[in-house]
Amino acid sequence: MPKLWKDTIETHRQTVREAIMDTTWRLVAEHGLLSVTMSQIAEQVGIGRGTLYKYFPDVQSILFAEHERHVSGHLEQLAELRERAGDPAERLEAVLQAYARICHYRERHGTEELGALLHRGEHVTRTQQQLLDLFRDLLSEVAATGDLRDDVSPAELASYCLYALSAAGSLPSEAAVRSLVAVTLDGLRPQP
Repeated sequence: MPKLWKDTIETHRQTVREAIMDTTWRLVAEHGLLSVTMSQIAEQVGIGRGTLYKYFPDVQSILFAEHERHVSGHLEQLAELRERAGDPAERLEAVLQAYARICHYRERHGTEELGALLHRGEHVTRTQQQLLDLFRDLLSEVAATGDLRDDVSPAELASYCLYALSAAGSLPSEAAVRSLVAVTLDGLRPQP
């Protein structure tokens, strides 16, 4: 098969896959997790049920794929902030602000039952480890400048950041989220 033809087919498959995930997410948000069927998804996407089953075996697997795509986007965003040129302390603040906003908005999108389904399992553990590694590496860079407390390891401080900022999900406003980040950053600074 010529490369151009193969690329075109792969692009089409990816477009259909993304349409399936977007449509499923929208239907679940509108009608609830237990109300959405594969037939509804196929009809809304404009494909046959048989075609849909070639991509995904059930609604739950579609939701997991969409969630992983969403989480990967967040991780990429945080990694880009971490890799920016400039002062490590400024990059740390930018990463922590972005992560706190992600946590804040995560709680406002989707239902409780959807969150319970998606925020468990191996992929969540893997994502948390990626976040911890990203935070630890950036905290190590800040430590090298002398702007990080030295009585706690960067790995432990990474856990502190991850769990402290997860509280942003329960905060009522973006101002409260910014305050939480400020308090978290204060906990990272060298002690007098």
